[in-house]
Amino acid sequence: MPNAKSLLEAKRGSVYSIRPSTTIKQAVTLMNEKHIGSLVVVDDHAHVVGIFTERDLLRRVVAEELPPDMTTVDEVMTRDVIVCKPDTSSDEIRHTMRTKRIRHLPVVDDHASILGVLSIGDLNIAEVKVLTETVSYLEQFMTRP
Repeated sequence: MPNAKSLLEAKRGSVYSIRPSTTIKQAVTLMNEKHIGSLVVVDDHAHVVGIFTERDLLRRVVAEELPPDMTTVDEVMTRDVIVCKPDTSSDEIRHTMRTKRIRHLPVVDDHASILGVLSIGDLNIAEVKVLTETVSYLEQFMTRP
């Protein structure tokens, strides 16, 4: 069963983070350029202090009619960030995402420094791979002489 570390290694993607002082306009521009749905908000030591997601944008900026070029991420980000460690299993990650109703889960080390972000899509890709391998194994087993 894959864990957060192996899922991040398979993903081979960059971690995009921003500072709390970043404007909403700057954050959304970066999200659009990188085709991502969230940005991790970090302090000067790369420690996670929040996360800014598409949901934050809709609920706390658009719905409240805040000016994106005058509003900072610090004003609207989710502060109570749910994170996981590199050894967290994919089953645990999926359970957390489902029960907490989140689509992005930062992976942090023992010092709360960001290692990467996993999305529900990353989990789905990994699950398809495991299921494909299982089917292949079963086919080989059943067709052996």
